[in-house]
Amino acid sequence: MEAPMEGSWLCPGREDRDRLLDMEPRLRPVRTASMALLAVALVASGPWVGFWTLVPLVVAAVGFVLVDRGLAHASRPEYWLGGAWLISQLMIAGSIALSGGPESEAVAWLAIPAVTLSARFTARGIWVGSAISIALMLAVTVGVDPRAVYEQPTLLIMPLALLAAVTLLSTALMRSDLEHRTESVLDGLTGMLNRRALAARMLELDEQARLTGEPVGVIVGDIDRFKRINDEHGHARGDAVLVDVAYALRKQLRAFDLAYRVGGEEFLVLLPGATQEDARQLAERLRATIAATPYAGLDVTMSFGVASSGGELTVAGAMLRADTALYAAKAAGRDCVRVADPDAATSPADRLAA
Repeated sequence: MEAPMEGSWLCPGREDRDRLLDMEPRLRPVRTASMALLAVALVASGPWVGFWTLVPLVVAAVGFVLVDRGLAHASRPEYWLGGAWLISQLMIAGSIALSGGPESEAVAWLAIPAVTLSARFTARGIWVGSAISIALMLAVTVGVDPRAVYEQPTLLIMPLALLAAVTLLSTALMRSDLEHRTESVLDGLTGMLNRRALAARMLELDEQARLTGEPVGVIVGDIDRFKRINDEHGHARGDAVLVDVAYALRKQLRAFDLAYRVGGEEFLVLLPGATQEDARQLAERLRATIAATPYAGLDVTMSFGVASSGGELTVAGAMLRADTALYAAKAAGRDCVRVADPDAATSPADRLAA
C-alpha cells in the first residue's frame, strides 16, 4: 500500500477530497451529456464554420477516458480531476479559435466548465480556474484577432461578463448546496463519510470494477467492548475515543481509499484496486496502530474482517463477507484480523456482542 496522503493545495483537508470524490460520479454523466450537446452544435454548424472544430472535442473525450482510468490509482485524485477540467477548457478554446475567434458564437461556451468549479474545489481552486478561463477567453479573442476586438469591444466584454456572472452565481448556489450535502453525507462526529454516501459509491465502484477488471478490497472494523467504555467512562469519553480512532484510521489510508463510519463503533474502508491480501495487510496495520496508542486516555483495540470483490462478487457482497469475518474475529478473542472464506455465505450468521 502507498504511504497515506493528507491534504494538498487543491484539497487542504481529507474532507475536501472526500466531497470532491463524492461529487465526481454525479458530474460525470452531466459532463458527458454537455460535451455531446456541444458536439451536436458543432456538427450542425459544420457547413458554416468547418467540421475540423470537432477535433478538440474528440481529443477531450479521449482525455476524459484516460483521466477516469487513472483516477482510481491516483494518490492525489484532485489533480487528475483538475486536469480533466483544464482539458475541457482547452478543447473548447481550441474549437472557438478554429471557428472564428472573437467572432465565433461559441466564445461564451468557456463559461460552461466554469460552472463546475465550485462543485469540486475550494475557494483557491475557483480563483485559479476563473483566472484560467479569463486567460483562455482573452487568448481566443484578442489573441486570435485583436483588430476585431478593438473595432467591436463587445465581442470580449459580453462573454467576460457572462463568465463572471455564471461563476459567481454557481459558487453561491453550490456553497449553499454543499453545506446541506455535507451534513447529509458526512458523519457529524468523526468527519467520515456515512451510510448515505456509501450507497452511491458502491454502485460506482462496481461499475468501475467491471470496466477495469480490478477488485475492491473491503475492511470492516469494530472497536472492541465499546459499550463498556460508554458505561464506565461516559458517552463524552466514548465520543472522544471515536474521534481519535477515526483520525488514526484515516492517517493510514491512501488518498483515494474511502473510509466510512457505518455504525456506532463500526467503520468500513473501501480500497479500489486492492486484492484481499492487500486489504488484509492494511487491516493488520490498522489493528496494530490502534492497539499501540491510548485514545482519550484509554487502551483501545479493534477487530477487523476482510474481503474483496471480484468476479461475480459485488462490493455489497464483499461487505457482507467482511462482516462475517469481523464476527469471526470477535469470536476468536478480539484484537485480531480475519479474512473471509471465499465459500462463505454472504450474510453474517450469529452476531456476537461487541
